[in-house]
Amino acid sequence: MISANDTTLLLVGHGSRNRDGNKEILHFAAQWRERHPGWRIEVCFIEHAEVLLDEGLDRAARSGSKRVVVIPFILNAAGHVKMELPHAVEEARERHPGVEFQVVRHLGMGREIFAVLQGQLDTLMKQLDMPDPSTTGVILLGRGSSDAGANGELAKMARWIFEDNDHELVDIAFTGVTWPRLETAVQRQVKLGMTQVAIVPVYLFTGVLMERIKAQAERLQRQYPQVAFALGTHFGFDKGIFDLLDAKVGGDELPEGSLLECDGCKYRLAAEDEHLHDHSHTAIHHDHAHEHVHGGCGHSHAGSHGHCHGHAHRHDHHAHA
Repeated sequence: MISANDTTLLLVGHGSRNRDGNKEILHFAAQWRERHPGWRIEVCFIEHAEVLLDEGLDRAARSGSKRVVVIPFILNAAGHVKMELPHAVEEARERHPGVEFQVVRHLGMGREIFAVLQGQLDTLMKQLDMPDPSTTGVILLGRGSSDAGANGELAKMARWIFEDNDHELVDIAFTGVTWPRLETAVQRQVKLGMTQVAIVPVYLFTGVLMERIKAQAERLQRQYPQVAFALGTHFGFDKGIFDLLDAKVGGDELPEGSLLECDGCKYRLAAEDEHLHDHSHTAIHHDHAHEHVHGGCGHSHAGSHGHCHGHAHRHDHHAHA
């Protein structure tokens, strides 16, 4: 179990140019402390914030704890989580040799997040007055990454939504970096006969991109007045998120030497030797001619070209009706 006497939990958020997004993470941490008053919980950010990763690790190490458990408070593991975070932790280990640093996996796209997304979709269907799902398209809208594996996690959620519901179309879209964008996904669904579209943002907290999504949805509603749109919101304060974190750190004792999927990865270490100060190193994961998988996490490095649209749609729906 977590002990306040020897352990500090360090939540590492992505960080947003929108101060409200960072404030929400701080508020989340305050609520998590209320759930567990005996735990020592600190917060830092990877970028766009006052307390960044190095300072956050130092503060946690100087808190009197013998152990710092680093929790990437991020849905998908892209460059920040796979490259920058393990490197920062390694440097913190050198600065604080008397402190044990452990890194648990990021939130990921598992059954817990799926349950949150399903809840979001259920709410949107109620807002649309429970229309026929066969004419109601669903779009999961993610941040977008240059890492194909991170984008693929969103495609997995789309497939699970498709499997557990009766919607003809469940697509993915991204707000940046990769394709398709929201406008393209909506255009496709309208062409295929959807008269309602439920847009589910896959975002923990608010920020610049959430504001952009709201503006895009308003513009799309004007562009397609014959279609009813319902837009979800960020879900960081959902009970399922607190429960997911509790499961990561509050149950059994953390395993000795717990690693992030790329903490100690030989390919990442080799890349760092060559590109130690190159902020474009996130592309390295796509340039390997080989593929390798880390045990237990399913993380792979593989060459990838073209766009991953990840459309999931049913061709035989009602085939036996």
